[in-house]
Amino acid sequence: MNAPEIHIHSAPTALTLLDRLDQNVFNALYARSLVYNTCWEDPAVDRRALRLGADDTVMVISSAGCNALDYALDGPRRIHAVDANPRQTALLELKIAAIRRLGFEDFFALFGDGYHPHFAQLYRDSLRGELSDFARAWWDRHGNWFTSPLGSFYYHGLAGLVARGFRAYFRMRPTLAEDVQELFRAGDLETQRDIYDQRIAGALWTPAMKWVLGRQLTLSLLGVPHPQRRLVQAQHVDGVAGFVREAIEYVFRELPVADNYFWRVYVDGRYTRDCCPEYLKYGNFQALKGGLVNRIKTHTCTVTEFLHDTNKPITRFVLLDHMDWMSSYHPSALVEEWNAILGRARVGARILLRSAHADPAFLNWVRVGHARCRLEDTLHIDRALAARLHAADRVHTYAGFMIADVPA
Repeated sequence: MNAPEIHIHSAPTALTLLDRLDQNVFNALYARSLVYNTCWEDPAVDRRALRLGADDTVMVISSAGCNALDYALDGPRRIHAVDANPRQTALLELKIAAIRRLGFEDFFALFGDGYHPHFAQLYRDSLRGELSDFARAWWDRHGNWFTSPLGSFYYHGLAGLVARGFRAYFRMRPTLAEDVQELFRAGDLETQRDIYDQRIAGALWTPAMKWVLGRQLTLSLLGVPHPQRRLVQAQHVDGVAGFVREAIEYVFRELPVADNYFWRVYVDGRYTRDCCPEYLKYGNFQALKGGLVNRIKTHTCTVTEFLHDTNKPITRFVLLDHMDWMSSYHPSALVEEWNAILGRARVGARILLRSAHADPAFLNWVRVGHARCRLEDTLHIDRALAARLHAADRVHTYAGFMIADVPA
């Protein structure tokens, strides 16, 4: 998205009463729920930025685990998948167990179709014994998500609740639903633009849709806390709804939709064999099953806790967007995390992160090391490369994408 050139360099201010209320709601949702049932960052962009090799050790925030599996296809030495939410770790554990113990058809039914009528038997006979205690307890209670009357695992978890809401909206507007399906069937950009401009834009962006997208509850269900909402509002005159509209219009008017599985799964509730994450493709599944999946190690902890506990240097970091909310809710912990990152990073290590802001403020106010230098001055930030890759991002819901290297 082409965000305005806005630079906010001040340190975070004290939280207001509304901020604290929102933080408590967000924490309550996060502490009890699987937030992400699929990753919402484009690993094709990441892999071009990371340039992974056999000597690389990667630390990635797990989320739904899709991208950790994707990176494993490049054969790095080790991938540490770290997440403070044990439910996200439980999902990646289930995927790893299913790769190890199931055939491709059963695996695709689970994570491609999001539905397997015999999940209970597969789970009992093949998967349950592969899981940690927490993951086992979680899937003992939630395995029915794969046999749900809703028809798909992807309609569960917090993000799944939002997807179900939009599915209900499309059911009430069948003409719009068919136009969206035709958009996904379009064979070229000119056809996509014509369908979107002539048949979708006017019908989709109603006052009701703008109202729903502007609600903090909607954003919290998608894992977007109030600090990120403020960052979006600081850049876009039409607020969150305008930001989302601009992102969607970029995706469907400027990028081919044939392989855009990110948006399609929430429309259809499932992937297709041709439009799915790389780990769900037959050849890649076999490569993972053949040993690459064993290079992934899961950790349920914070980034800082992981980095303090490991004694191995890290060459690649994929940090997603968590620093946006840490910079507001836990600024001192963010400083501690950056010091841990730089303390464990090998010389030349590459760091990827995303933000709701094109120019995140913490790059300026976070001070690291004994000399308390700004991050902006400590890292070699490649804005030109990030801008080129960001233009190809099939999700496009982040205003900021940063690629930075750790100098000697």
